[in-house]
Amino acid sequence: MSQVVIGMDPHKRTATIEVMAGDEAVAGQGRYATDAAGYAAMLAEARHWPQRMWAIEGCQGIGRHIANRLLADGEHVVDVPPKLSARTRLFATGQGRKTDATDAHSVALAATRMQGLRPAVDDQQLAVLRILADRRRSLGEDHTRMICQLHRLLLELIPGGAKKALSAAQAKALLARVRPRDAAGRARRMVAAELISDLERIHQRKKAASKELNELLKATATTLTTLHGIGPSGAARLLAGVADVTRFPDKAHFASWNGTAPTGASSGGQVRHRLSRAGNRQINRVLHIMAVVQLRNPTEGRACYDRKVAAGKTPMEAMRSLKRRLPASSITRWSSTPRRWERAREDTWGRLLAPARPACTPAPALRRSHFPDPPPTTLRQEGHPILLVVPGSLHQCRTATAVKRTLLDGGEDRRTLSSRK
Repeated sequence: MSQVVIGMDPHKRTATIEVMAGDEAVAGQGRYATDAAGYAAMLAEARHWPQRMWAIEGCQGIGRHIANRLLADGEHVVDVPPKLSARTRLFATGQGRKTDATDAHSVALAATRMQGLRPAVDDQQLAVLRILADRRRSLGEDHTRMICQLHRLLLELIPGGAKKALSAAQAKALLARVRPRDAAGRARRMVAAELISDLERIHQRKKAASKELNELLKATATTLTTLHGIGPSGAARLLAGVADVTRFPDKAHFASWNGTAPTGASSGGQVRHRLSRAGNRQINRVLHIMAVVQLRNPTEGRACYDRKVAAGKTPMEAMRSLKRRLPASSITRWSSTPRRWERAREDTWGRLLAPARPACTPAPALRRSHFPDPPPTTLRQEGHPILLVVPGSLHQCRTATAVKRTLLDGGEDRRTLSSRK
């Protein structure tokens, strides 16, 4: 029996699956609960096909909980990006309506047709980094929210309010001098005192979370924290978000994935680009903070920004150009183990260790910009004249037959010279 693909549309409490054969024939369907009994029934149904592969939509999102359970049971799981399944559904059905069964069908169809989908891996070290990075960010957001509430209360209790950079100890000293006499003032002071107590606890938790992240980062042997503008939380977010860096053939693919590469908006003879809103926004935020910190200090990023502004770019354009270059420097400091990297090459931001393109990755579409004009090449063959071929003529050839005709039958960019040995 040939291998089947089990496409899954996961949710918090239910999972809808569809079993698809290699010829895209539907072999089975079902909807199961994600509790212990429902998961066991789904796995028992899937074991009717010995050669199977699970394709789950969003293994790094809502499908992570069930993907990890399948991996623990020794199942082969691949991750289908939600955008890919959405496009497959649109082209397969011709309309945008969706149900759980339709989503499962589009996931299975995408996994059957596509090659090189990313296998799901339950890396415990990266999972711990992701959990602690999420926790550290949540504590930071709670701290910011409480500080804003405290500033609002102090503005109503103290004329002019408090300074912007306010710590819990400074707020406690200010509040100790306030003695409101009205009921509303006493209520404000009571709530402000509670917020200060909460701020003290959150500050201690933030210190503990940062300490745990530092210890885990030391265990990974990464040097991301040596970059100017990346702290423990940012380094952990990069490691957990990227996971295996070998899936990016070069720095351009990495920049496109994190949203720092511009989006093409050219039309006709006008060539221009726009700010990209796509990509991993969490990684983009880490790189943005890194760029802002470098601009505030005399760093190489600041020098690059000044050169762009002097060349005529606006401050925002220079900022985007700096963010476009930062991913190369972050890849440079990645853990350069033999498992992740195969070859090295020089980059403008230092030594960029880039892996070779995986064999399963589909080649990108070829465009005119991918083939810069090299100098003319002289071809010599026995018994044939020397051909001076100007490579610009090959840009207009769209097929191998057209290329051969250009070389053998003559063209406007080819000149035949006298033969010589």
